Amino acid sequence: MICKCLSLSISYAATIGGLTTIIGTSTSLIFLEHFKNRYPDAEVVNFGTWFVFSLPITVIVLFLTWVWLHWLFLGCNFRETCSLSKKKKTRQEELSERRIQEEYEKLGKMSYQEKVTVVFFILMTLLWFTREPGFVPGWESLFEKKGFRTDATVSVFLGFLLFLIPSKKPQFTCFGKEESGKDFQMQEALSPMLTWQEFQKHMPWEIVVLVGGGYALAAGCKTSGLSTWIGRQMECLSSLPSWAVSLLACILVSAVTEFVSNPATITIFLPILCSLSEALHINPLYTLIPVTMCISFAVMLPVGNPPNAIVYNYGHCQIKDMVKAGLGVNIIGVGIIMVAINTWGISLFQLNTFPDWAMVHNSTQHL
Repeated sequence: MICKCLSLSISYAATIGGLTTIIGTSTSLIFLEHFKNRYPDAEVVNFGTWFVFSLPITVIVLFLTWVWLHWLFLGCNFRETCSLSKKKKTRQEELSERRIQEEYEKLGKMSYQEKVTVVFFILMTLLWFTREPGFVPGWESLFEKKGFRTDATVSVFLGFLLFLIPSKKPQFTCFGKEESGKDFQMQEALSPMLTWQEFQKHMPWEIVVLVGGGYALAAGCKTSGLSTWIGRQMECLSSLPSWAVSLLACILVSAVTEFVSNPATITIFLPILCSLSEALHINPLYTLIPVTMCISFAVMLPVGNPPNAIVYNYGHCQIKDMVKAGLGVNIIGVGIIMVAINTWGISLFQLNTFPDWAMVHNSTQHL
């Protein structure tokens, strides 16, 4: 039970933490790209406003998720878990601490390769944060003037550098021959930090196919006209208030994204919700922002998002465990997001009015 709880906790923490910034998840990046293309005059959503809106959501959802997983897998002994008083440890706790200490000592000191990886991770994070912060011009503006796109430049460039940076790796070399066979000696040889053979061996191709298939499905739904057909079926929502339309949209995408990957779901529903919001004279952000965040809570099945697939591939969690734990996280996430969009989200994004930038697009569409 502890192993299942820890595995799912890591998966959920990765998902919830990604909501904090506009670059944290693929769904938020797809939303931002679509929003800018559809409403080029809108300057409401940027790195700063998204961070101010989503940071309280992340903190609250993370805490409630911990409470839910603790109750589900470890019971209701919260007082004992949070107690700071010293107590006598059981034999099982002592053995666990000893085993953790032994595993930690086996790690040894940080190697050269690990230090380089940490530096690259920090550098990549800084470049992502400063690419388009919103409140000040980012380094992306230097390339936009020349017509270059920088969507995947940072990760591709730093990943390519790993194939060029030299490092010393232990290798077995033959130094003599005898009748009985060959004698080998382990020596350090200079080679690239990451080779193509190592990349192929450790790359989780099943996750790449899973995510890539989601993009392919999204493109197919858009080209075939399925998105337009679904939008027409939702015109009956015109008699409902704005918050009810947003809530129903969140519930709908939360159900769909459990069976379809996140990129496919967001790509299918973005044009539908934009058209619906314009027809109902609702601020498009009233539906787009909560839907974008709710899609990330696809935590009930392995196909929902990459962290789920990684945890399921790890082998300790079964489908029923993920469904049971993910259902509670899904309800918590939708509930907190709806509270946020109807409280500080209204004043932050001016959601009470139908904006001019959406009105211009709407009138152009009718013409």
